[in-house]
Amino acid sequence: MIKRNGSLPVDVVTNRFGGNGEVKFTRILEKDDFQGKGRLFAVTAIEPGCSLGLHTHTGEMEAYYILRGQGTVNDNGAESLVGPGDVVLTKDGESHAIANTGDTTLELVALILFT
Repeated sequence: MIKRNGSLPVDVVTNRFGGNGEVKFTRILEKDDFQGKGRLFAVTAIEPGCSLGLHTHTGEMEAYYILRGQGTVNDNGAESLVGPGDVVLTKDGESHAIANTGDTTLELVALILFT
């Protein structure tokens, strides 16, 4: 199967998990593509001043790979700056949030797998 550039579905969510503004998800894989092993594989774009609010993963884990931009991650209550090449891993039962604290689009790959 080949999925062509420009044909991937895009979701725009507002105030996700109590965050600020809009976040765009370009879905690389759909639910059926995971064969029961996960639920999200997407390129996520967060504009300056926007964020995904603090949330907990239960029965799943999530990894972010930062492609471009700068942000602040809340990793179980500890805040850290992140940038290109950084990986954020949130294991089952842990919480995280991410905010674009830079002046350009924060872009990352997000992967959620069931545990």
